Amino acid sequence: MARVLVLYYSAYGHVETMANAVAEGARDAGAEVDIKRVPELVPEEIARKAHYKLDQAAPVAKVEDLADYDAIIVGAGTRFGHLNSQMANFLDQAGGLWMRGALHGKVGGAFTSTATQHGGQETTLFSIITNLLHFGMTIVGLPYSHQGQMTLSEIVGGAPLMERQPSPAAMARANLPRSNWRAPVTPGRVGRQDGEQAFWLRTDNRVGRRRRFGAASGLESSM
Repeated sequence: MARVLVLYYSAYGHVETMANAVAEGARDAGAEVDIKRVPELVPEEIARKAHYKLDQAAPVAKVEDLADYDAIIVGAGTRFGHLNSQMANFLDQAGGLWMRGALHGKVGGAFTSTATQHGGQETTLFSIITNLLHFGMTIVGLPYSHQGQMTLSEIVGGAPLMERQPSPAAMARANLPRSNWRAPVTPGRVGRQDGEQAFWLRTDNRVGRRRRFGAASGLESSM
């Protein structure tokens, strides 16, 4: 069974909500999923005064945890069009994993949110993806086979919703694996089944099958 890590940072709980939806979708696709968050850098006293959500259920991740998974989906809010400092600081500490190629060939995905319509959703996603590419990961995003991206009824594909919680449409994108992806990373299986296209990745002594898999690139609301 594929092991998937949903790694996120959330100040106010919005990205946390989406992380849980991403994890639920991956589990429905047959993966073993863990949800972990990166450490908070803001001093507790200041975080409480700013009404940060400090009681999040997910355990705090360690950098060395990343090597234990077949796929890693990273979620973080934006800071001026770039991933926030908490996630950036965590990934900056992964130089040892990069040096020994511990993440080469693993599947990576990204999701983000902003508090304004032009808050840098796509540039934030690219700033996350750049890190994953440096680690040698294979990036997979939300395919346009998901018709929810084609609607004009609301802003989608990297859209904000100010301070409210993610909308049903945003949650559907986060939870897409429930209906669209099966066995996102299945070690030891080679070939095609049911006439469907398959992609392949090789990691060291293992062959894994990678289907369309990743976190939605258009997930909504603020952090």
